[in-house]
Amino acid sequence: MKTKIATIVIVSVLALSSGAASAAGCLKGAAVGGVAGHVAGHHGLLGAAAGCAIGHHRASKQAKQVAHPAQQPAPTAQQTYAPATTPAR
Repeated sequence: MKTKIATIVIVSVLALSSGAASAAGCLKGAAVGGVAGHVAGHHGLLGAAAGCAIGHHRASKQAKQVAHPAQQPAPTAQQTYAPATTPAR
């Protein structure tokens, strides 16, 4: 009984002492990933975890672009490719 109470007290203290976490993009990604994981073979929890990670990554990437709009990534080779024109005959 004492260990049960001690465990509850320790978990409560740790939960209340932690700072607020930024979950930007996590909820939307987790919802989409959970549905996709469930449809793909009843792996909803795994899909939700992966969706949360991807959603958070995309949200932080978008926040950086909004904060620094002048620092856009350089165009890749595919974006700058222009096909050669053939001379008229």
